[in-house]
Amino acid sequence: MDKPETQIRLSGLLRCASGNEVEIVKTHLPDHIRLTKTEPGCISFEVSQTDDPLVWRVEEVFSDRAAFDFHQQRTRASAWFTATSMIQRDYVVTE
Repeated sequence: MDKPETQIRLSGLLRCASGNEVEIVKTHLPDHIRLTKTEPGCISFEVSQTDDPLVWRVEEVFSDRAAFDFHQQRTRASAWFTATSMIQRDYVVTE
């Protein structure tokens, strides 16, 4: 019997160091969310500003490892990643 695919979850924080970085996130985030939600295997993708205006909560769920890996590859080649690569990310990925 085949083993069912395991969902992949990423959760954590995007930590801006300045108001300028917050503006970069606000500028690029809508398109990043739109593109991600159209990816095959994206079950849920939420990014929201916390009570601390410099910190964003990130919650992602993908149907399986292949979908998550596709998302990671697409993201690394995106305008989002280019614009935000200097921003600290504290993420945990679980299967």
